[in-house]
Amino acid sequence: MPRWLIPLIILLVVIVAVEIYTFQAFKTISNSKFVRFLFLTASVGVYIYFFLTVLTYDRGNGQTPQFQMAMGLMLTVSIPKLIIILVLFGEDIFRWILKLISAISSGDTKPLAGRRKFISQIALGLAAIPFASFIYGIIYGKYNYKVLKYSLTFKDLPEAFDGFTITQISDIHSGSFTNKEKIKYGVDLINKQKSDIMLFTGDIVNNKADEMDNWIDVFDKLEAKEGKFSILGNHDYGDYMDWENPQDKIDNFQQVKDIHKKIGFDLLLDEHRYLEKDGQKIALLGVENWGKGFNQAGDLKRTSSGVNKEDFKILMSHDPSHWEYKVKQDPFNYHLTLSGHTHGLQMGIEIPGWLKWSPSKYVYKQWAGLYQEAGRYINVNRGFGYHAFPGRVGIWPEITVIELKKG
Repeated sequence: MPRWLIPLIILLVVIVAVEIYTFQAFKTISNSKFVRFLFLTASVGVYIYFFLTVLTYDRGNGQTPQFQMAMGLMLTVSIPKLIIILVLFGEDIFRWILKLISAISSGDTKPLAGRRKFISQIALGLAAIPFASFIYGIIYGKYNYKVLKYSLTFKDLPEAFDGFTITQISDIHSGSFTNKEKIKYGVDLINKQKSDIMLFTGDIVNNKADEMDNWIDVFDKLEAKEGKFSILGNHDYGDYMDWENPQDKIDNFQQVKDIHKKIGFDLLLDEHRYLEKDGQKIALLGVENWGKGFNQAGDLKRTSSGVNKEDFKILMSHDPSHWEYKVKQDPFNYHLTLSGHTHGLQMGIEIPGWLKWSPSKYVYKQWAGLYQEAGRYINVNRGFGYHAFPGRVGIWPEITVIELKKG
């Protein structure tokens, strides 16, 4: 028996069990054969589409929009079903406890009490919330661009840079895009901020340079008065797909780096640039990707070579784990670090001033937004694009505008 057959059989058994269990909720609240047929048809259709896509897609093409849609639809129908299972399972435990008490106290041998209709209604009502949210996230949420503005004060900021503005974008992931008009709208919104400089903090593609071919004429319209600068992200190295030969990967990596020049960005590869105003200057540093546990290409010391310790420094580093494990405690003192990478997992709940939650927080200590420690800041941009899941639920695509102020 092939090794892969046993896990497949187990998966199919789990799927059948989940479908039978969740079907009970529909069966309890409705006698309509049409409703039951619709539920079963939709579930089977999603499973067929998912397995056909996963089993036939060419890993050499990376994550295509079709693959992402298959993943998105699977999540859209699976998570609501988990909620239904939790509610019904809770009711089942309650029913068995009542049955056991009745049997012990009075010798009752009646069959187990049937499911209560209102419990099934509650289960379906709760499941409808993530279902509707995921549908919205796939259709509209991934284009629900938000401009987040911060004003940061530093005692040692040169006077000439008081009021200096930065627009940060991150994680374009052009290989996921399908709607050019929506992306143009996002680019126009970026330009409306009219910041002094624009900084892009990595992941311009999912895997391959040619993913950007249809979008260069959109992103080359980005504007900033004092220049545009960028770094690489973990996806830009081509590490997440199978290459026919090593040279193809090398060539692709060079082509990815060339994209930045085509859209007018100065790509910093463990390098720095000085920004000057009225005879004063600040240092802008761009490190290659460094992530905890994988792809530690970046060299912070090489990036800082030629920069003075007393200089005011802005560091671009794609993965926020770099700040947590290396940057924030470095005596060289990097005043402001700009990162991306996490996307906030593209799903979560954010109510400004009240609640900020995403499963991403269990992986990254700094996962979205602005953080401060010992007078040093990091902003983790939630990303402009999307990846893996073809949408956003509660964690919207972000354009960050930061104003530097003299303390």
